[in-house]
Amino acid sequence: MAQSRTGSPAGSPLGPRTGPPAQSPAASPTESPIGSPTGSPADLASHLTLKQLRSFVAAARLGSFTAAAASMDVAQASVSELIRKVEDEEGVALFVRGARRLLLTSAGSTLLPFAERALAAVDEGAHALRALRSLQGGVVTFGLLRNAAFYVLSDLVQHFHVNHPNVRVRLVGLNSVEVAEEVAAGTVEAGLVVLPVEDAALKVTPLLRDEVLYVSGDPARAARPVTVADLAQARLVLYDAHYGWRDPTRRQLAERSQLAGVRIEPWVEVEHVEPALELVARGVGDTVVSRAVAKSPSFPAGLHTVGFEEPMYDTIALVHRQGTELSPAAREMARLARRMLLRRQG
Repeated sequence: MAQSRTGSPAGSPLGPRTGPPAQSPAASPTESPIGSPTGSPADLASHLTLKQLRSFVAAARLGSFTAAAASMDVAQASVSELIRKVEDEEGVALFVRGARRLLLTSAGSTLLPFAERALAAVDEGAHALRALRSLQGGVVTFGLLRNAAFYVLSDLVQHFHVNHPNVRVRLVGLNSVEVAEEVAAGTVEAGLVVLPVEDAALKVTPLLRDEVLYVSGDPARAARPVTVADLAQARLVLYDAHYGWRDPTRRQLAERSQLAGVRIEPWVEVEHVEPALELVARGVGDTVVSRAVAKSPSFPAGLHTVGFEEPMYDTIALVHRQGTELSPAAREMARLARRMLLRRQG
């Protein structure tokens, strides 16, 4: 009868073992990562595969190669061979082959918790990816234009979570300039912006046009459509002070004033539209807002609006990075946002 490398009958993994596997000629005590103070974990990691780790952990838990193979739905010889290769490559025995049950050696006991943690991490990662694909987990990061609430987009998360309660949501509400920059940099998957923005790295899908209106507390200043020359003479209270003329709506005003040969200078600058409107209501100056803001319940009573002589529009668009595929969660968030905007327009 042919003998195995350990002296037991070939094909009998539970036969008595007379000693640890022989080291290869190139091996030395300093090359053994297990049980050797000079061994490097990186050396061990370079040899081990997930199949070897799964075979080792299953054999350690179940006490035999046969039971481990059955639990993995593979041949018993495959499990034996995978573990034997680890032992040969590392120059240590992981098991004492007893008559009835495999017993862990000191090296095997040292490896076991690391192997279990490694497999758990891999399995958790695979589960997270499956959950992300099936919208059963993960995180979606989506950018919103600063005045999103005026377009009923504050309900976006609620609508999303009705169908996908296990997906965490991170909504980044910023000026469109910064939303576009974050999407281009990859820190936000997709977002809604007001055009124009710097779009060299972006795929831009326009969704909705909303007229920009002039707002004044004086009905006489809103009696007729305004011109760019009127703006240049007006005391303006403008918002988005941090972004200034980089803000998309203010960019449109700047371009028009340049073509008209005039200069627009704000009298007062604030950060948000609400305090700008409050100052207009107090008679400090006039401002410009989108029609969605003018129609909102929070729009101050007593203010008057009028369009521009040459109508001006905020165009709301969906942006994401060129050449990238959105995650299922980001795709669903974008779909919902688009549907809500188009429904509002209709």
